[in-house]
Amino acid sequence: MQRFGTLSFGHYGPLGGGRQLSARDSMLQAVELAEGMDELGANGIYFRVHHFARQQSSPMPLLAAIAARTKRIEMGTGVIDMRYENPLYLAEEAASVDLLSDGRLALGVSRGSPESVVRGYEAFGYTGSEDPRGADIARAHFDTFLRAVDGEGLAERDASSPFGGGAGMQRIEPHSPGLRSRIWWGAGNRDSAEWAGRMGVNLMSSTLLTEDRGLPFDELQAQQIDAFRAAWREAGHPGEPRTSVSRSVFPIVTAEDELYFGGRQDGEGVGYIDGMRSTFGKTYAAAPDVLVEQLLDDAAVRSADTLMLTIPSQLGVAFNLRLVESFATYVAPALGWQSTRD
Repeated sequence: MQRFGTLSFGHYGPLGGGRQLSARDSMLQAVELAEGMDELGANGIYFRVHHFARQQSSPMPLLAAIAARTKRIEMGTGVIDMRYENPLYLAEEAASVDLLSDGRLALGVSRGSPESVVRGYEAFGYTGSEDPRGADIARAHFDTFLRAVDGEGLAERDASSPFGGGAGMQRIEPHSPGLRSRIWWGAGNRDSAEWAGRMGVNLMSSTLLTEDRGLPFDELQAQQIDAFRAAWREAGHPGEPRTSVSRSVFPIVTAEDELYFGGRQDGEGVGYIDGMRSTFGKTYAAAPDVLVEQLLDDAAVRSADTLMLTIPSQLGVAFNLRLVESFATYVAPALGWQSTRD
């Protein structure tokens, strides 16, 4: 692990006791959290994207706001559901944010996670899927998106246009030359990870894996990362791809930490998600020295270059900044962390 950041579900709504976290609160707190993490030297801040839910659903304005208020931190998604996306419009937005941030976008995309509605992407106008989960729509959209990001001409120029005219095919604008290297695919199983490797995009390994091989979660995830890297090399892509995993990690250094997370060593498990047998990771909550030992023993954390800490976003900015600072101070250096301030 060389980098770490936070992964937020961005939940908003009732907090209990008559308190309410609004959508506006959630977004403004995300920007404030990013500013604080930038000062601490954390490497990234990433957001889940869910439609028809009280969570982040349109991340590009938020990422642009973060880009304008920070200097070093990477900002991104984990992940955008490609079933819902106009691929050319997404390519335009992604290029804009990447240019505004001076190449700090880490755009995670995928088929998406289980939804709170039935085939919500059809309400967005994307119909005709032959897959009950819409994976064929996601892959088709992703293919067009990558072509646009690569700068391929996708629309024929109009020679009679008063706005330039000309002949040949026109690419989308703006175009960010380095964006292709900052695209990630969220993979929930080995086949998807190998496909991402062949496509030449980075890997975000999911918080759950839709497979069960009778192995501990971390070993199963490490095998997925190995398979991804092997597919990348076999496809002949240059350089080294990036890989990330996410974990719930809570350093217990204060009485308040103990109150919230003491005894939260939730074990990994196997269950069914989206009709598929799946393996879930566990929660790490302990004193910093114990966390160091546990995370060094986690095969996937050792293998990936980026660790995303899933944070309790409804507890507010101050709490989460203290959580990040505790991890950066007491745990991350022993794992090989490289601060953006170094």
